[in-house]
Amino acid sequence: MRIAMWSGPRNLSTAMMYAFGNRGDCAVVDEPFYATYLAKTGLNHPMRAEILQSQSQDAGQVAQSLLGPVPDARPVYYQKHMTQHMIEGVPRDWMRQVTNLFLIRHPARVIASYAAKRENPVLDDIGFRQQAELFDLCRSWGQVPVVVDSHDIRADPEGKLRQLCEVLGLSFVPEMLSWPRGGHAQDGVWAPVWYGAVWDSTGFAGAEGVLPEVPAELRPVLEAALPYYEAMKAEKI
Repeated sequence: MRIAMWSGPRNLSTAMMYAFGNRGDCAVVDEPFYATYLAKTGLNHPMRAEILQSQSQDAGQVAQSLLGPVPDARPVYYQKHMTQHMIEGVPRDWMRQVTNLFLIRHPARVIASYAAKRENPVLDDIGFRQQAELFDLCRSWGQVPVVVDSHDIRADPEGKLRQLCEVLGLSFVPEMLSWPRGGHAQDGVWAPVWYGAVWDSTGFAGAEGVLPEVPAELRPVLEAALPYYEAMKAEKI
């Protein structure tokens, strides 16, 4: 089984990769289109040079690898993807051959977390528009893509992961609820910039509190992202 998990940044996506990566039957890959995205857009992200050197910049080659042999011949292949990486020139047909899963989070939380790492994000930086576009594409193919809210996972990790595994046709294993401190062997080279909190963790953080206050200058981004989030939220398990 190949699972493509689609989210924007700061969506609990790394913790979810660690949860699946701690299953004995599952291989994982971390944001395989990141170098392609940076090469095509010219964006100056932290560790840009290292990212470009660490991955193939050929989008077609990356797509082929996602459908090719699974690392260590594991029966489950969990692919962590960022929706904003799927720009023009990055193929999508390969998505027909995988189970597409969408991870959402309230944009106020995403914006507050992202802005702490990289100043003044715009809508396309945080992936909500692209996530909705990919969801609609999957449905146009006749797929029934799965949507899960990170808020629900943090509120009840075991209950929500059990439900998610059932929907995916996988057995739930308790090992998904914790992982070794210090990161995963398949972390992208960019991990030191973005993964500090999850590196320090051994499991999912507790339930989230009230929504953070979004600075006035980022309110337009929040208002633009909210309709996409609400539409996806209506589809969640």
